[in-house]
Amino acid sequence: MSRTADPVPAEPADALPAGALRATSRRWWILALIGLAQLMVMLDSTIVNIALPSAQADLGFADGDRQWVITAYALAFGGLLLLGGRISDMFGRRRVFLTGLIGFALASALGGAAPSFGLLLTARALQGAFAALLAPSARSLLVTTFTEPRERAKAFGVFGGIAGAGGAIGLLLGGVLTQGFSWRWTLYVNVALALVALAGALRLLPREGRDRAVRLDVPGVLLVSSALFGLVYGLSDATSRTWGAPATWGPLTSGVLLLAAFTWWQTRATRPLLPLAILLDRTRAASYLTVLVSGAGVFGVFLFVTYYLQGTLGYSPTRTGLAFLPMVAVTMVVSVLASTSLLARFGPRPVVPLGLAVSAAGMAWMTALGTDSGYAAHLLPPLLLAGVGMGLSTAPAISLATYGVAPRDAGVSSAAVSTMQQIGGSVGTALFNTMATTAVTRYLTAHPARTPATLARANIHGYATAYWWAAGVFALGAVLTFALHRPGRLRAPEEERGA
Repeated sequence: MSRTADPVPAEPADALPAGALRATSRRWWILALIGLAQLMVMLDSTIVNIALPSAQADLGFADGDRQWVITAYALAFGGLLLLGGRISDMFGRRRVFLTGLIGFALASALGGAAPSFGLLLTARALQGAFAALLAPSARSLLVTTFTEPRERAKAFGVFGGIAGAGGAIGLLLGGVLTQGFSWRWTLYVNVALALVALAGALRLLPREGRDRAVRLDVPGVLLVSSALFGLVYGLSDATSRTWGAPATWGPLTSGVLLLAAFTWWQTRATRPLLPLAILLDRTRAASYLTVLVSGAGVFGVFLFVTYYLQGTLGYSPTRTGLAFLPMVAVTMVVSVLASTSLLARFGPRPVVPLGLAVSAAGMAWMTALGTDSGYAAHLLPPLLLAGVGMGLSTAPAISLATYGVAPRDAGVSSAAVSTMQQIGGSVGTALFNTMATTAVTRYLTAHPARTPATLARANIHGYATAYWWAAGVFALGAVLTFALHRPGRLRAPEEERGA
């Protein structure tokens, strides 16, 4: 058996068009620009969470309505991602990126100034819709800008680190802005970030013409958007209701059926929205699975560790965000190392499953936390271990999810990555919340004396149950990705197509 070859380098500079030459000469500034856009999208998954109590007191909405501030964003974002990816392929990544930035900034300003709950929800839904344009266009710009293997690996390492750390940064920034200024600044901050990104995009990104060879698969868009809407809605509803409630299982069932119909249609469509060949490649399939599992696990970490820090250890929102910073730093460093060195040397099969297994170990370690545990001695070590695991798995997976994809499909394949991340986060939040709540209820049933100490131990028991489930999800992902990834280093896309 012949030894597999390294991915082939990009075309020589003189073979590139003038616009590509200008972009290549400033590609690291483009990476900073893309990273800023990705950070905006990831921030809004968590930054508003900490601000919700203040927003509720200001606008006067009920406890039962709080979840909708999160759900409105998730529904629009998750439901429209694949459409946003294909629009990016059709009309040009620069144009769609700029549209996403401007729309996201305007929607954020509207939300920050919202005088009523209804207008706040409208703004959050608009944020999600424009994020569905912004996220896939940013990822596809990364794919098309960095074609030389070594630089591509470094770029995706940085990007993957931002993707993995954005949620924790959102918690920190949300706490600082809410405590120091107002909940409204958790939305206004996007305006400032978007203006910086917009100025950079106008100067750095090369102009593109419309690709008229790409067509919009309208039936596919309607099927998959409806399917994702049903799945995200059902999973979001499961966090506040039981799984047996019609408002939960109805949308979930509809979503699964519509997703099956979408898959069938993609085998029949002349110009499918998401060519199934993108998903059926073993390397890419393993990467999408990794992103799905990581999305679920990351939300488990942020959600229940936040509950533990604030509810058990009595941390303020700002201090809670600061507590995540060591994990963020480790994740980013390991992301770059995994993408630039380990992936090229060993291939994805040992690296990505190892990362998921390490994350599982970190989750399992957290189950030992108690009411009298300290941050430095007891919580920081498993947090750092989880950060190592996420760095080893997430950045390589994001890079490989678009490996060997034709440029005209870069947008929709990038959107599939964001979709997996979004669905994973919704699954993790709903599943772990349900398991934790059930565990707390059973503990209190077995210990009927409702003293403060009993309630505190019940919550710790619920958190530990959620960590065990997160550990199980990571471990299952490690086994499945090990089976899917081929042994050895990656072959170049040309070799894959010829095999």
